[in-house]
Amino acid sequence: QVQLVGSGGGSVQPGGSLRLSCQASGITLDDYAIGWFRQVPGKEREGISGINSYGDKIYYAESVKGRFTISRNNAKNSMYLQMNSLKPEDTALYYCAADSSWQAIQENYRYLEVLGQGTPVTVSS
Repeated sequence: QVQLVGSGGGSVQPGGSLRLSCQASGITLDDYAIGWFRQVPGKEREGISGINSYGDKIYYAESVKGRFTISRNNAKNSMYLQMNSLKPEDTALYYCAADSSWQAIQENYRYLEVLGQGTPVTVSS
């Protein structure tokens, strides 16, 4: 079964940090571009970071640049999002995704080949 299982979400105070993880199964993650997305109820899904399969192209949304870091561990078939200096506006459901197209990840295509189940992040004092 092809799936991405996310973990690491939770509640944190403003200025705090969280590290999201996504474990892949049924696919070899290093064959794919990977990305992190988030969605707030009533709003469109937002692409926040991605890295291509070769690891030489990375993007960050302006809203998270300098605070979030994406990484992948091909040996563990996993991907991560380190989130620092969290703000209340970072509160959302966070999704990991994989796609054979870097463009699909970078441009937040509506359909992505593999989408995780979502991990909630709440930033509140």
